[in-house]
Amino acid sequence: MPADHIVASTGVLQNEGAVLTAEQRSRLAKARTATSPVYIVTEEEAKKNEVKSADDKRSLGKKTWTYKATNVRDVAFASSRKFMWDGMDQPIGKGHVLCMSFFPKEGNPLWGQYSTKVVAHTIKTYSKFTCDYIYPVAQSIHTDRIGMEYPMICFNGGRPEADGTYSERTKYGMIGVITHEVGHNFFPMIINSDERQWTWMDEGLNTFVQYLTEQEWDRDYPSWRGKPRNIVDYMKGDPNASPDKVKARIEPIMTNSESLTQFGNNAYGKPCTALNILRETVMGRELFDHAFKTYCERWKFKHPTPADFFRTMEDASGVDLDWFWRGWFYTTDHVDIQLANLKYKRMDPRDPLMAEQLKRADKSREVPDLSRERNKTDVSQVVVERDPSTKDFYNNYDPLTATERDMVAYEKWKKGLKPEELALLNEDLYLYELQFKNIGGLVMPVILEWEYADGTKEVDRIPAEIWKTSDDVTKVFVKRKEVKNVTLDPFLETADCDLNNNSWPPKMVPTRFDVFKEREWRQPNPMQMDRNKQQQGGEMKGQ
Repeated sequence: MPADHIVASTGVLQNEGAVLTAEQRSRLAKARTATSPVYIVTEEEAKKNEVKSADDKRSLGKKTWTYKATNVRDVAFASSRKFMWDGMDQPIGKGHVLCMSFFPKEGNPLWGQYSTKVVAHTIKTYSKFTCDYIYPVAQSIHTDRIGMEYPMICFNGGRPEADGTYSERTKYGMIGVITHEVGHNFFPMIINSDERQWTWMDEGLNTFVQYLTEQEWDRDYPSWRGKPRNIVDYMKGDPNASPDKVKARIEPIMTNSESLTQFGNNAYGKPCTALNILRETVMGRELFDHAFKTYCERWKFKHPTPADFFRTMEDASGVDLDWFWRGWFYTTDHVDIQLANLKYKRMDPRDPLMAEQLKRADKSREVPDLSRERNKTDVSQVVVERDPSTKDFYNNYDPLTATERDMVAYEKWKKGLKPEELALLNEDLYLYELQFKNIGGLVMPVILEWEYADGTKEVDRIPAEIWKTSDDVTKVFVKRKEVKNVTLDPFLETADCDLNNNSWPPKMVPTRFDVFKEREWRQPNPMQMDRNKQQQGGEMKGQ
C-alpha cells in the first residue's frame, strides 16, 4: 500500500516494526492492556497524511502490511491515509482481545467516543451468552452508511453532521450496526451455519444476541428488533387485503432465503422476537440461557442445521418445544388470543347463617321491578291491605331465614370434612370462569393480570399446554378478593396482534391516526438546536 496509508485486516499484524513509527508501536503496546481506548494513530497524524501533495505521496513509495489469521472462512481489509486508529483490551476467558477502530476525522466525535468501547462490549456480552470469542482481535471500520461483516473485521456506518452534532437516531444506529456486525464473528464465523440456505440461523440468532447486548449497553436503548410489540404489524399481514390475501407477502421463517418476500422481517425480526419470547415468557432466562449457550458451545466450528439448533435447545433444557418451533418457524400463524367470556361465581358456604347473609346481600343489589315501583304510587291499596282475612302464613314468611333443620344438617355435614377443608369454610372465595379462544393459531402461554377491587394486582402465567386439546378452552380461577378487571398479555410479551379482545370488561385500544403533513426531513437535530440556543443566549447576554 502507499507508505502513508494505515491498513486494517482480518488477522494479526505481523510486521508492525516495518509499518509503524516507534511512537505508534509504543501506543499499540499500551492499547493491548488499556481499559479504555488509546489512540495508536492520532487525529493530527491522520490530518498530516491527508493534506500531503500528490508529489509528496508519490515520493513516499509503498509499504507491505503482513497479517496472519487462522480458523477463518473469509478475509477483508481496509486501507486509507485518513484513518485514525484506537484500541483497548477486552479480557475474555483466559485470553485477551485487542478491540480496535479505524475512522477518518469525519467520524468524530461519535467514533472516538463510542466505536471501540462498543466493540469491546459486544465481544464481552456475546461471549457471555454464546461461547468465548476465539480470535485475538476485533475491528470496526468506519463507512458513511453501510454495514458488512468479515472475520475479525467489519465495516459500519454512522456519521455525524459536519458541525460535529448528531441525532439520537444516528448515535444508536451506529452503536446498533457495530454491535450487529461485530456479533457476526459468532454467527456465522464461529458457529458456522449455512446463511444462504438458512439465513435466520445467521441473521436471526445474531440479531437476538444483538438485542441482549444493546439492552446491557443502555437501560433505555431503543432496540429496533426484539420487542414482541414491534413484530405485530408484520405478523398479522395486510388488514386491507381480501381474506385469502392477508398473508400473501409472508412466508414461514424456514423458507429458503431466495424465496423470501420480506427479508428483514422474516430472517432478522421474527426469529429474534421468537427467541426473546422463548427466553422471557416460555422457558425463563436461566433455563434458556443455559440451553442457548450449550448450543453455541456444542456447534462452534461445526456446521449446524435448524434441526441441530431445535434439538440442542430441547436436549439441554429438558423442555419439549416442538409446538414452539412448529408455530413460529414453520407457519405464518400469528398470536391472537381472545378473552371470550367471564363468569363470576361464589363459593357455596353451606353454612345456613352465612348463606342467609349472602342471599340478603344479593337481594339488596337486585334491580327494582319497574311495574312494582310505579304501583307504589299508582295503586293506592291492594286487596291484602284492604282485607286482612286474605293474609295467611306466607304473608309473614321469610324464605331467606335459616331454619333449625338447616343448622342440624350443616353440623352433620361438617363432621365429614378434613381439617384443610374445614379451613376453607372460613374464607370468602371468589370463582371466575374464563373462556379463551386461540384465533390467530399460534400457540402461546396465557398471561393474565388481575386487578382487584381494593386496587391491588396479581399476575397468573398459564403454560402453552393449555391449548393441548382445543383452541377453545375454559379455566376456573379461585381468588380471595373480588376482581375489578382482567387483562390478557398485560406486558405485551407474546406479540398478540389484537389487543381489543384482551380485557374484561371489554376495553378498546385506540389506534393512532396520523394526519398527513409535509415533513422537513433535514431539520436540525436536537444537539444542533441546543447548541444554537446556547449561542443565541450568549449573543443576547453580550448585547
